[in-house]
Amino acid sequence: MKTVAALLLVGMLILWAELPTGSAWSCPPVRIVCALHNPPNQCYSNRQCPRFKKCCPTFCGRKCISKPPRIPV
Repeated sequence: MKTVAALLLVGMLILWAELPTGSAWSCPPVRIVCALHNPPNQCYSNRQCPRFKKCCPTFCGRKCISKPPRIPV
């Protein structure tokens, strides 16, 4: 019984670590690919970015970006 509780706790901690930090928007799609084999990354997760920014893949590595401007429909 203790092992089931421990596994459940570990699973919840993993899910909590992957949750975005207060932002519901998703990263924009990447349409151009970098020519570098291993481009440099400025971040690896949203927790490494300032508030209201996300760690998103860009055309050349991952970077902290702000929410894209809202386009009126």
